[in-house]
Formats: sequence, C-alpha cells, structure tokens
Amino acid sequence: MKNQTHAMLFGLGAVLLWSTVATAFKLSLRELSPVQLLLVACLASIAVMALVVIIQGRWRQLFTLSARQYLLSLLLGLINPCLYYFLLFGAFDRLPAQEAQPLNYTWALVLAYLSVPFLGQRLRAADIVAGFICYGGVVVIATRGDVLSLSFSNPVGVAFALGSTLVWASYWIAATRDTREPVIGLLLNFVCGLPFIVAACALTDGFELEPGVALYSAIYVGVFEMGLAFVLWSFAMKKADNTARVSNLIFISPFLSLVFISWILDEVILGSTFIGLLLIAAGLWVQQRKVRGRMTEAATS
Repeated sequence: MKNQTHAMLFGLGAVLLWSTVATAFKLSLRELSPVQLLLVACLASIAVMALVVIIQGRWRQLFTLSARQYLLSLLLGLINPCLYYFLLFGAFDRLPAQEAQPLNYTWALVLAYLSVPFLGQRLRAADIVAGFICYGGVVVIATRGDVLSLSFSNPVGVAFALGSTLVWASYWIAATRDTREPVIGLLLNFVCGLPFIVAACALTDGFELEPGVALYSAIYVGVFEMGLAFVLWSFAMKKADNTARVSNLIFISPFLSLVFISWILDEVILGSTFIGLLLIAAGLWVQQRKVRGRMTEAATS
C-alpha cells in the first residue's frame, strides 16, 4: 500500500481509540478517584510504550541521552501526564462525558493562540473568528443551552476542562524543543512523572484498587488513550504524504464518541451538546483551514 493509505489507516485507528476513551474515563471514575485513575493509566501506558520501544529495537536510546534531555523529560513529565491528566480526569469526574469531552477539543485553538507569544507566529483574523465560534460552542455546552443565564452546570468542572486545554497546548509548545524520537520522549516523560503521581496517590486516596470494571477501564485508558493511540498517530504523521487529510480525521472523533457515551453510559445526549459540538468543530475547521492555506503558500513559495 502507498504511504498515504498506511497513514490514513493508522490515523483512523487512533481516532477510533480516542473516540472510546471518554466512556472509559467515566467507567473508571465511578469507583476510582482521578489520581487513582491517573496512576493505573500511567503504569499501563509505560508498559505499552516500553514494549513498543523494545519491538522497534530503540531501547538503547533510553540510556544515551544528554543530561539536558533527561531534565526536559522531568519538566515535561510534570505537565504530561501529571498536571494535564489530573485536570482532565477532574473535569470528567465533575461533568457528564458529553460535556467534558467536547470542551477538551478546544485545545487546538488554544495552541494557535499560545503560539503567538511563545513561537513568534502571527495571529490572523481566522484565529479570532475561530475563537468566537469555538467558545460560543463551549458556552452552549457548559450552560446546557441556557446561554443568556451564563449559569454553568458545574463551574469547577468547566474550569478543569478548559484548564486542561491550556496545559495540553503548553505541553506541545514546550515539546517543540524536543528532538528525541516521539515514543522515546513520551515514555521518558511518563517515567519521570510517575513518582509524583505515586506520591500524590499516597497522600490522598491511597492504593486500594479492587478488580472490576473501573480498574479494567483505567488500564484500557493507559493502554489505548495514552499509549497505542499516540503511537498510531505518530506513525500516521510520519507516513502521510498529505498531513492535512490525516489531521481532518480528528473531526470524526468527538461525534463518534457521543455514540459510545450514549450507548454504553446511557447518557441522554442533549440538543445543546450537539449544537455546541458542531460550533466547536466549525471553529476548529476555520482555524485548520487557515493553517492548511499557510502550508500551501509555504510549499509553493
């Protein structure tokens, strides 16, 4: 098969996995606290990424990096997995999955805004328009359609969800300085973040984890959301002749996720959720269209 076909298949695999994790989050959080979920998922993810590195024959690279690169792993590990997933799981613990999941997708817009001061990129009119559209969708979802009241269903949960987008975008900006192979870098970040997660768990909710749906769902999160989905997406980006076509696959995920949320969690999908998600997707499309246009200009200049 051609590289682009491979890339699309890898991308579709990643999108399918990402579409299931909002449901897995909620199943886990029925019995586990956010920090317990984070501990189990982080351990599972480390095991998966270590296996991938061994299969690829890259395991020696884990021990040949510079002191600066190991320090970078420590700093990035505090952001992801520690802070990012603490906020994300905290949001899902407080909000219905159909609300928390779409809010998290606004991170791509936050990335565009943060790239202006930190990466020296220009803010264009399309970014501003996309922001109004996206955050209009956020308000619709967060207020469950009662936009004029501006009364959020759970202000702390909404703050956690939007905070996670800020942290996630910051992580990717910081990661632009990371020259390591992506899976190697992420594995070391998670290994460096793990002791802090263990300490947080010990000081708060402890390690009493009973076998059952919640624990198995947490393992699923680590294996697929934190581990294999990232690996598949990295493969897709490397093999793609047209990265824009692969990137567009991500728009499938939030809508497919609503199917799993309704089917497995028995959440009644509100009209406000669907309208808000459409607005967020439209805003991201406007923003991504501008990015694709910029890439085309660069390629033809």
